[in-house]
Amino acid sequence: MFWVAVAGPSGAGKDTLLDAVRAELAGDARFHFARRSVTRTATPGGEAHESLSPEAFEATLAAGGFLLHWRAHGLGYGIRHAEAPAGRVVVLSLSRAVLNQAARLRPLQVVEVTASPAILAERLARRGREDAASIEARLAREMPLPEGLAVIRVENDGPVAEGASRLRAALEAVAASCIQGGFPP
Repeated sequence: MFWVAVAGPSGAGKDTLLDAVRAELAGDARFHFARRSVTRTATPGGEAHESLSPEAFEATLAAGGFLLHWRAHGLGYGIRHAEAPAGRVVVLSLSRAVLNQAARLRPLQVVEVTASPAILAERLARRGREDAASIEARLAREMPLPEGLAVIRVENDGPVAEGASRLRAALEAVAASCIQGGFPP
């Protein structure tokens, strides 16, 4: 089993690209797209996640129900054990803060989805979750990827179809490498 961690700054379009590629690869047994558990109510057009109350999240965490977990932006995030089945390329949307932990658990390829600062700011503003000052502060807190990880960079400044094509190509490269017995691509 190999993991592909899709990571990058808020507003880069990770969820949008993942949704598009998940739909394109539906039925492809090589891939499993892990669903995250998040202490945020699901909203139309947002990430298709398992919504947990903070209490349910803490109870799941205490019971050892998460393979990986982290906190970011006032929310709890987790990946349940069942979301990482053996024998498949598991695609996970992860925080940069847990990439090293993930790499210690399984062979890991990171796909960093990124966009220009102007595009990030525009997308964050469109979400309507934060005011301009909060968006500016978020963008100023650049968090680089940890050293020593295998990284493929996907630029997502243009149309969704272009970014999705780049992400799909990265996933296909990982799957092909796994079949050939090597990792990372």
